[in-house]
Amino acid sequence: MIQRPTLSPRHYATLGSAPSAMPSATVPGWLRRAIPDAQSLAGKGAGPNALEDVAIAAGAAIGALDAVVRRQERWAGAWRQRLALSAAAATVKQAGRVEDESALRDAVLLTRPGDFLSVGPAGRLLLAWRRLAARPAEDLLKEKCLAAGLEEFGYAPNDEVLGELADDLRQIGAGAGIVATLTGTFMAAERHGFARAVGAWLADALLAQRLGWTHAVPLLGAEAAFGTSARPRRSAASSVATGIETDPERAKGLLAAQARAALRAIDLSAELERRADRLLAVAPKLRAKAADLVVGKLLSNDAIVASEQIAGMSDRGLRRLFDRLVELGAVRELSGRPAFRIYGL
Repeated sequence: MIQRPTLSPRHYATLGSAPSAMPSATVPGWLRRAIPDAQSLAGKGAGPNALEDVAIAAGAAIGALDAVVRRQERWAGAWRQRLALSAAAATVKQAGRVEDESALRDAVLLTRPGDFLSVGPAGRLLLAWRRLAARPAEDLLKEKCLAAGLEEFGYAPNDEVLGELADDLRQIGAGAGIVATLTGTFMAAERHGFARAVGAWLADALLAQRLGWTHAVPLLGAEAAFGTSARPRRSAASSVATGIETDPERAKGLLAAQARAALRAIDLSAELERRADRLLAVAPKLRAKAADLVVGKLLSNDAIVASEQIAGMSDRGLRRLFDRLVELGAVRELSGRPAFRIYGL
């Protein structure tokens, strides 16, 4: 059992509202120890307080993540996009495909901008997760954005389905605590016949809206396993109030997955912060005219190609700049190829 002050799952909803002045991504030792415990408590047969204990660990992890998000660092775009890549790779694997993170990068970055069809099914899954990370959180669950995201996941729902899904999500997000919101979101996805990856996408979007984040952080998509429902429900929105009691095993599994994902995101933020600090430290040494634009793109994106169109910089000049940045230890070449190279933090 996690030995922390007792909190009810309903209190979990307030954890993200507290202001934070955390200067860097730090996680208390007790929380790192608690998250593996949360995973074991999520198993069937755990004691009567197991759900509450898992909720404590998940709430604390989301609270720590909230502190990172609210710092609004310059590298936050690259951080969210790197998490989107991990989520896409896991989604592709769940779909029975073989593309890894490198192949997904190639599918999107080496394709002409706006050429949606040529990225392929796996590339479209990456576009879905990049949409979650890049679009304002307040727009993600509007019908137009939902339709575009679902199309990238391979669905073409009609207006009626979109309207019902949007209504379900509005009701779920309006009054339920975050534990119930988490389970209810997956119920809504299942009710309309969508895969669990869509449920993860929707849950990440709702979490961002509930906590007032300007952008969502891709979390649950990269989790290989989390709670599954024992039986379908007629209406996710109408079941949200009793979802925890009627399916506690699913609630525990989802909370444990969210706790793991939050900790993984915090650890990645610390890594990217170190890399970004190095890039910003060497930036004054760069003499290229458009070097500041390149630095901005590197901080905002998972990666950029060496042939990126940068105003005021030739292809040759950009390649030389990247060579210089690699020499200075400020960026990495991510493709491992002699041509069609890709660079990022």
